[in-house]
Amino acid sequence: MPSHLSADRPAAQPPGRGPVDALIKQTRRLKGEVDAVRRDAQGDGTDPRDRWQRALCELALHQLNDLDEHLAQLRDGPPDAPRPADPAPPGGSLLSRVGSAEWDLLTDAAHWSAELYEILGRDPRSAPLTLDELPSLVLDEDRPRLTTMVTECLVDARRIDGEFRIVRPGGEIRTVHMMGEPVLGTDGGTTSMWAVLRDVSALRRSQRVVGETRDSLHRQRHAQTEHRLAVELQEAVLPRWRGSLRLPRQGPATLELAARYLPSASSALIGGDWYDALELPDGETLLSVGDLTGHGVAVTSGMAMLLGAVRGMAMAGTQPGPLLARLNQLLDTTVQPALGSAVCCRYRPATRTLVWAQAGHPAPLLFRGGTGRRLSPPSGVLLGATSGADYGQAEVTLGLGDLVLLHTDGLVPGHSAATATDRLLDLAPRLGTAPTAEDCLRTVVEEWGATDRQDDACVLVVQVTA
Repeated sequence: MPSHLSADRPAAQPPGRGPVDALIKQTRRLKGEVDAVRRDAQGDGTDPRDRWQRALCELALHQLNDLDEHLAQLRDGPPDAPRPADPAPPGGSLLSRVGSAEWDLLTDAAHWSAELYEILGRDPRSAPLTLDELPSLVLDEDRPRLTTMVTECLVDARRIDGEFRIVRPGGEIRTVHMMGEPVLGTDGGTTSMWAVLRDVSALRRSQRVVGETRDSLHRQRHAQTEHRLAVELQEAVLPRWRGSLRLPRQGPATLELAARYLPSASSALIGGDWYDALELPDGETLLSVGDLTGHGVAVTSGMAMLLGAVRGMAMAGTQPGPLLARLNQLLDTTVQPALGSAVCCRYRPATRTLVWAQAGHPAPLLFRGGTGRRLSPPSGVLLGATSGADYGQAEVTLGLGDLVLLHTDGLVPGHSAATATDRLLDLAPRLGTAPTAEDCLRTVVEEWGATDRQDDACVLVVQVTA
């Protein structure tokens, strides 16, 4: 192939073999060390960090292989004139991925190296393509890029340094990096264009894998951080008592309570379910369960806001119906609209009366004498569903030994709300023989707590005591 150097300058000679051989030796030593690290990073393929480390090693090996072969070319000097390409070895080599070309603008002749025929998938016995014919090999959307590079080189004498994709015979797509420059004549005009083309498909694939695994690792770390924050926030807000709780704390206890938060099968799904029991200044007891739709830190934070509002309004003496109406207003005015459901109750120990209201939530279940029933719910739509909604109230008088079960809708997985209620009421004979609220809760948890649930849930058991 004609040299792009001026005729009055001697052809460049390769540098001394000694320094280049030393660089080749160092490069091959590094390849061996990186390959060892790659094998150590194999893992089982499920950990994004392992995949990211392995992809980085693969990318480094591609680059070291290229460096090794480039140094070999530097040591051995420029290639000879074009010759028929030998069959590529299995998997290809770097030398089959780097080719050169020169296009003579005066004669419209083209000269290609044998390696360029291999890169472009052309028969080495065919004539090289002219600059006007070269775009026929390029992917449609990349042709303007190639045209711009060539035009700027020929017209403005700019160096070429860019990539485009080619379509080889059979439809295989390769990515080619092209570096070139104009060759000027004695009058300063462009007489030809010289270029080196390199198949960088494998390198770009490795870079994409590194990017994808890096993004996957970033997403995993972000999800872990968000999950940790959601758990910490949930633990900070939900009641901290374990086992059973007796209220009021001062004087004769009238209620025994037990509650449990049941996580979803996926630990990443921390939602907005809550339960609460609070002794009020007037001697009554606040009981509530609820669920804010969605998962993640934002939902858990919204749940904390709602639960704080419920406690504050209940402490101020707001009754369940008006309390839910104001809670609906609060949710309606938040920056990020959301939907929620809740049951709010006040228990009056002097008359053993349970006053309650609901907002699109499963009604409390009352168990008495070995049987159970669902309390008839007063009117109430989901929180956040509509502005200015009114919420009715209902009352029920409880007796000694009565058991009230409040829960969120994820307690019985895989069933509709009606079927879930029936399944819970079927537990009435077993709950009727349980001596404490904690024993009743254990019966419920043993039935459904270990199930691979798709959503989290809360359950609160309240037993009227003497």
